[in-house]
Amino acid sequence: MSIAEGGIPSPNIWHHPKVYEVENRAVDPGGVIEPAMRAIRDWGGATLLDIGCGTGFHLPTFAATAGRVIGVEPHGALADAAKRRTKDLPNVEVRQGTAQRLPVLDSTIDVMHARWAYFFGPGCEPGLAELDRVMRHGGTAFVIDNDGSRSTFGRWFTESYPKIKAAEVEAFWTARGWQRTQLDMGWRFERREDLEAVIRIEFTPADAERIIASHAGVEVDYAINLWSRTF
Repeated sequence: MSIAEGGIPSPNIWHHPKVYEVENRAVDPGGVIEPAMRAIRDWGGATLLDIGCGTGFHLPTFAATAGRVIGVEPHGALADAAKRRTKDLPNVEVRQGTAQRLPVLDSTIDVMHARWAYFFGPGCEPGLAELDRVMRHGGTAFVIDNDGSRSTFGRWFTESYPKIKAAEVEAFWTARGWQRTQLDMGWRFERREDLEAVIRIEFTPADAERIIASHAGVEVDYAINLWSRTF
């Protein structure tokens, strides 16, 4: 297994890709995120960059209307899985690399998408500098992250990761000219055991068991921030 130099380990998908696939299928059952992005900047015919693309779950969706899609992923096995997933899509290319050293030419990207990958606020400045390099004038970048200030999942996240403070993250992005769109989506699983498995890869063992014991059913209300900036 190869890791691109500077790759930052992801505690969920790097170690549990099959369970993370289950999580991806459960996210946003009402289809809130994509229309919100399109309302800001549609990617029809555009060159789109997906940073931290993992196994390529979102690449086919983008490829359906984008002119060209480039997925970048530091974890070699995940990048290989993304290549297999998109092998029949001629407008998709997957490259191994990191957000802070993108394998992309200057001023070639119209739309950037990063979902729960690298861009979590303070500390991601090297990746932001790379966006300044690769984005075309008039291009738009999107970052999707948790909103720890509200929702059931937001409460779980804030209680389990107290060092990540919602107000500080908001101030970081706002100071750099990014706009926030607050969205309410959710998790919806087919089976209770799937929900429990996903909780166990997202939280420490003690926190996971506490959360599982406190929450019934197969659905979770989940608030996120869609951050966007036009270059």
